[in-house]
Amino acid sequence: MTSIAEPPKTHDFAEHENHHLEFAPSAVLTPSPSTQNGHPYRTSSSLRRTRSALGLHPSAPIYEDHDTHERQKLLWSRIRIVLREPFVEFWGTFIMIMFGDGSVAQVLLSTGQTTAPGGNGFGPYQSISWGWGLGVMLGIYVAGDSGAYLNPAITFSNCIFRQLPWRRFPMYFTAQLLGGFVGSGVVYANYISAIDWFEGGHGIRTVPPATKATAGIFCTYPQPFVTKASQFFSEFIASALLMFVIFALKDPSNNGVPRSDKWFPLCLFFLIFGLGACFGWETGYAINLARDFGPRLMSYAVGYGPEVWSAGGYYFWIPMVAPFCGCAFGGFLYDLFIYTGPSPVNTPWLGLKYIFQPRYAWEARKEHLRREREEGIV
Repeated sequence: MTSIAEPPKTHDFAEHENHHLEFAPSAVLTPSPSTQNGHPYRTSSSLRRTRSALGLHPSAPIYEDHDTHERQKLLWSRIRIVLREPFVEFWGTFIMIMFGDGSVAQVLLSTGQTTAPGGNGFGPYQSISWGWGLGVMLGIYVAGDSGAYLNPAITFSNCIFRQLPWRRFPMYFTAQLLGGFVGSGVVYANYISAIDWFEGGHGIRTVPPATKATAGIFCTYPQPFVTKASQFFSEFIASALLMFVIFALKDPSNNGVPRSDKWFPLCLFFLIFGLGACFGWETGYAINLARDFGPRLMSYAVGYGPEVWSAGGYYFWIPMVAPFCGCAFGGFLYDLFIYTGPSPVNTPWLGLKYIFQPRYAWEARKEHLRREREEGIV
């Protein structure tokens, strides 16, 4: 039961065999004077159908006493309730990109500055790993009400393996992509003078492997010697590790992880830092379409030119595809060897029966839709 001090929580894993429970039961809080037929009027109650049509849980994750307050009848308040989860996914991704791209900008643009402590710029490569780790951790805190996915590939894997409704994927995907685009745009605006100075003049914008290239601040570019196969494998293995460990951290039956979800953002901080420190050199460890494509699109829009797409032998498609493949594979491995809860892998033929026997898949789908209708999820 959620305490009075805590709002309802969201979870990106199934809590028992038959249901994907997204919100813990909320505590009964003291209602505000706003009433209807003698009962507290809940603004979110009138928006349940709209939220359900969007693929969101009909019950918005907000405090009960907030829900019954007069201010929730305002137009923007109602919009905010309907789109609460996409909004927090947007801002969580925005925060992640701000810290991540900001750390790259500071390290790159200050290279060799003798006025810095130590006389060689304002940060080594490890500062970038720290920045991305902090960005992910703080983004998760911001986006807790949606499940804090911040990554389309992670959202995709939760739809496959953890019963996250598929209808939610397009909305989360769009919010994450826009968060990456806007966040990187703010970083660019903040460092535009430093970029002009570093590149050698106003409006000069270059892409790796140019000597003074700054496009790498915003999205990833491979080392020039890395083959196409190695580029894909580098992103694939980092994404698989990411998803494998996230599923382990979110597994309520795993005795090797903290019992409280409050430790999850800190654990992700160390996971992202470790991936950057161990697998970040060859391709920049994008492991996230929203983190790479959104900022890449932004850099193209502000004048870096078509080279943002052609650099590295048209590398741009790899951080769009490899994270989905890697995260799906990492999730499959965890469920195959460790997870004992509800998962397609824990069905006949490791889930392949859904593919080879369409009738079986259709019956399972009908049962899933029936449960969702009972819970009001979609």
